[in-house]
Amino acid sequence: MLKKQNLIKWIFAAVIIGCICIGGTLAYLTDYDVAANEFTVGKVDIELNEPNWKPEDYKNLLPSQEIKKDPCITNTGKNDAYVYMEVAVPIQKLIVADAAGIRKPSADTKLFEYKPSEEWKLMDNFTKDGKHVNRYAYTKILKPGETSTPLFREMTFANVIEGQVDGKTFSVPVRAYAIQTGSTGGDKGSVTEQAIHAFQMYQNQNKGQEGAVTEK
Repeated sequence: MLKKQNLIKWIFAAVIIGCICIGGTLAYLTDYDVAANEFTVGKVDIELNEPNWKPEDYKNLLPSQEIKKDPCITNTGKNDAYVYMEVAVPIQKLIVADAAGIRKPSADTKLFEYKPSEEWKLMDNFTKDGKHVNRYAYTKILKPGETSTPLFREMTFANVIEGQVDGKTFSVPVRAYAIQTGSTGGDKGSVTEQAIHAFQMYQNQNKGQEGAVTEK
C-alpha cells in the first residue's frame, strides 16, 4: 500500500514537472524590426546660358563680322547627366566673296559659321526647313552644379555681297537636352558612346512629345 502511495506521489510529481516544462515552452523571447525603405526620385534639370551674348550689339551686322555667342549648359538638377546641344543655322542662296575678296557663284550658303569646342562631339547633321542642323553630345558627364564648356565662343557672319539680305532678320536657334546617366541601357564604351546611345533612346521615347528633338 505504501509502495503504491509512493508511486502515485512520483507519478503526480512527474506530471507537475511535465506541466512546468510544457508551460516553459510557451514563453517565447520575441522581437521584430521594420526596414523603412524610402526612395527619393531624382530630377534632371538644366539651364542653357550664353554669358557673352548681347543681341543689342548685333542689329546691324557687317559681312564677316564676328559675333560673341557662347552657349553652355548648367546642370541645375539632382542627377548626373549627359547633355546635348542642337544648333540650326539658316541657309540662303547667296553670292559671297572668299578671303581674297573674289566673288563666288550664287549657291546655298550657311549665313553663320562657328568652330565647336573639343569637348563637344558632332553626332549628326541634316538640312530642314531652310536650316542646317548640327547635333552635339558633351564628352563629359555633367554633375549637379557644373557648367559645360561652351559649344563655341563666337560665330562669323558670311561674307555676303551687299544688297542680298539687307534689313533682314535671322535667328540661330540653340536647343539643349539632358538625360540622366543611370539606367539608359548603354553602360559600355566611352562617355561619348554612352551619351549617343542614351540620345537615341531619348529620340525614340519622346517622338511627338513636348521637348522632342528636331526630326530629320
